[in-house]
Amino acid sequence: MTHCQHAGRRSRLGWAFYDWANSTFATTVVAGFFPVFFKTFWSSGNSAQMSTLQLGLGSALASLIVLFAAPLGGAVADRGHRKKAGLALATGIAIAATAGLFFVGQGQWLGAMTLFVIASIGFFMAMVFYDSLLVEVAAPRDYDRTSALGYGLGYLGGGLLLAINVWMTLYPHLFGLPDRAAAVRWSFLSVAVWWAVFSLPLFAFTHEPPARDAPGAREALRDGLRDLAVTARQILGQRDVWMFLLAYWLYIDGVHTIIRMAVDFGLSLGFGQESLIVALLLVQFIGFPAAVAFGWLASFWDTRKAIYLGLSVYVGITAWGYFLTAVWQFYFMAAAIGLVQGGVQSLSRSYFARLIPDGKAGEYFGVYNMMGKFAAVLGPVLVGVTAAATGSARLSIVSIVILFIAGGGLLTRVGGQESGDTA
Repeated sequence: MTHCQHAGRRSRLGWAFYDWANSTFATTVVAGFFPVFFKTFWSSGNSAQMSTLQLGLGSALASLIVLFAAPLGGAVADRGHRKKAGLALATGIAIAATAGLFFVGQGQWLGAMTLFVIASIGFFMAMVFYDSLLVEVAAPRDYDRTSALGYGLGYLGGGLLLAINVWMTLYPHLFGLPDRAAAVRWSFLSVAVWWAVFSLPLFAFTHEPPARDAPGAREALRDGLRDLAVTARQILGQRDVWMFLLAYWLYIDGVHTIIRMAVDFGLSLGFGQESLIVALLLVQFIGFPAAVAFGWLASFWDTRKAIYLGLSVYVGITAWGYFLTAVWQFYFMAAAIGLVQGGVQSLSRSYFARLIPDGKAGEYFGVYNMMGKFAAVLGPVLVGVTAAATGSARLSIVSIVILFIAGGGLLTRVGGQESGDTA
């Protein structure tokens, strides 16, 4: 093994470990504890309707800011070769805000929501810089496996800390904590510490090529704004790029809708909260080896066909949801989702990386992540309208099939480079 090969592998592993670090925010904070703890602790003096409104407005505000900031942040990073610097800044802000949740007292809903919005913006902006670094740490032939390794480690790390945090909340006295509320607050702090510690391998081992005559911050911002306008015109002129982004928006909307609506669907069928936690952990731990396996499958087979495989499984899972009657079937559905969720996400990232012109990774991944923020818009509307029109939670979940079929159909019209290409 040459030094170059060793450095390359170490750089890729350091990059992938960032997924292990930051996925704990998505699992413990976003999906696990924040929504429930906000309603029962921080917004305890308000009605259920008011706390729901506060949650919705806060999430919408974070998404709206990222929607406009992501492409610009990517353009600035490209212009000044500052992807790692941007990642460090966004990560630091997100970690500080997440840690701050530990100190927010009961009834202080505005402080909690403010910190959550800041942490969410930092999290999603960091993903723009992180995703764009993929083209710096791996050759095109290694995109699939490297991207899949990141997602796989993310599922494992996020699931591991979530399991520990759930254990803490179920048995707080084992950890020397007085009650569940204290356990949840310590869980938020544990996410911040975990995120900070396991981000270090990326900053230590992942190298971004230095720029010659890199502009100052103000000049980079001005040039980034100009480049962003040029990029928008370029994307509209590149059929494969905008066609992929449209396909991705549709099918990833289906993926995100299932992630967000699965708990509500389980509750509507009468399953208990413990069962839903078990299902969430199943997705996380099965997602680790499955995402890595999808990366290897794509490298030996074909990236786009591997995405089709994942979408086909999603169609089958979603249709089968109509017939669910028992908890064990819900667990089976969660396990099947775990098999393909990380694969579809990771291979979409690596496939898009092959469509990006040289030197444009930050800008293009800014747009890519912007499309991701647009996701989970059509799906919830489909689910809600179908539920209201039919009165059936089962039919409402089946409606998501439309998004997978439409997205997969558009993906067939994308040309681009396949997984075996090296340039």
